[in-house]
Amino acid sequence: MDEQRELNRTVAIVGRPNVGKSALFNRIAHRRIAIVHDQSGVTRDRIVREVAWGDQRFRLIDTGGIRLFDGTKEGNVIEMAVRDQAAVALADAACVILVTDAQAGLQPADEEVARIVRKAGRPCLVAANKCDLPRHEPGAHEFAKLAFPVFPISAAHGRGVEPLMDEVLKCLPPESEAAREAEAKPLRVAVVGRPNAGKSSYINRLLRNDRVIVSDVAGTTRDCVDVPFTIGTGPTARHYVLVDTAGMRHVHKIDTSVERFSLFRSEEAVRECDVAVLVMDAEIGPTTQDKFIANMIQREGRACVMLVNKWDLARAKGATETAAIAHLREMMPYLRHVPVVFMSAQEGYNVRASVDAIDRVAGNQRRTLPTGVLNRTLVNALERVQLPGRDGRKLRFFYATQTGANPMILRLFVNDARLATKPFQDFLVRTLRESFDLEGAALILQFRSRLRPGDPKTPEEAEAAAPKAPRRQGRKSGPAPKGRGRPGGGSLTPKSRRPKRK
Repeated sequence: MDEQRELNRTVAIVGRPNVGKSALFNRIAHRRIAIVHDQSGVTRDRIVREVAWGDQRFRLIDTGGIRLFDGTKEGNVIEMAVRDQAAVALADAACVILVTDAQAGLQPADEEVARIVRKAGRPCLVAANKCDLPRHEPGAHEFAKLAFPVFPISAAHGRGVEPLMDEVLKCLPPESEAAREAEAKPLRVAVVGRPNAGKSSYINRLLRNDRVIVSDVAGTTRDCVDVPFTIGTGPTARHYVLVDTAGMRHVHKIDTSVERFSLFRSEEAVRECDVAVLVMDAEIGPTTQDKFIANMIQREGRACVMLVNKWDLARAKGATETAAIAHLREMMPYLRHVPVVFMSAQEGYNVRASVDAIDRVAGNQRRTLPTGVLNRTLVNALERVQLPGRDGRKLRFFYATQTGANPMILRLFVNDARLATKPFQDFLVRTLRESFDLEGAALILQFRSRLRPGDPKTPEEAEAAAPKAPRRQGRKSGPAPKGRGRPGGGSLTPKSRRPKRK
């Protein structure tokens, strides 16, 4: 019942390539989610987002451009997959927005898309896009031949979008408030990695259908694709949003603006996720780019799970999990706390184990540590090590408390935060992870100095209390020597205003 309700409150955006579907998607979503570019065919997978227009929420789908189909089998596998993705979006939708180009006029491909929508039997509205100026609107009347209501709009500037959305909302069934409140906040899981590591294949294996396009061509995925995923039913059901990201190549190897936008979207997906799943190729092993991605996950404070895909191929060549884990820990020592799952998306080996690891890590990321137990653990740890110091002054620990979760943030009050060296902080993080079993969770330590009596409390007091620099001796007062007045040498006084020498 809930699933049918969700499907009915869905709006799909379709059309031929390069008419402005992604621009309209971003306009309705009030965010730059889909990549907008002059290049034709940038969007391939269907992009799904929960959006709000006014006081109503619904699911919005952006699809790839549908090209003219002559009835023969397409030679391009990706083009066929784009058509399949659009067909699935039409099947899920309660209302369809057919985007056209008012300045280019009615094209045979527009009629082909209209035929596909009419065959799906869904209510459809034509958005005649690129009516940026009033003089462009007469060109929108040509699309009345498609037998759907026509709305001249400009997705780039927002002209005419309001009347279009008023009609779209009328096509949606009423939303159940009780069902909306009953929905649990899904766990957002970003699947990241190098190109062709098997990210899309892994998501399709989890869903048991071809939800995202998979091909041997590196860089098939360009946008970040949100895929809702649920395990179980009823109150105990676990809700996820799987984010399929574009493969991250090294920034110096990126040669197109589309790929650069894809990298930005992937980095944003890591920042917004609850758990980042780093997918690596078992045959290639950890590369420099894998280390860069792992470092980015750690820098953003995200929980992490490492998936070593294509393990069936590596195992056939004599690889063992024991040796592979030892190699991973040696190559990525900063991810020793991250669980490693060896799997095969092709055969389905250990796919369920990866979901269990994601759940376990997400639970650790959201834990709240009791203040008393936390402080006793830190005191016991500090008794076993030599505390860092400088200039005859040693670090003194007072107490600690947890101030945030997801990521977990611990604030430690000490006498002087500047004395907490990086090795000392790493020691505390390792100790806390081992003591509280925080496998895969990000842990951030914030050191705060506790002021002593008489210490300055404001920047002004600190500046007044600072020792004055001694005045330089050995030179009489007067104009600065030539070449010392400013970088590059010379006097600051214009030559025409300098006093003449006698």
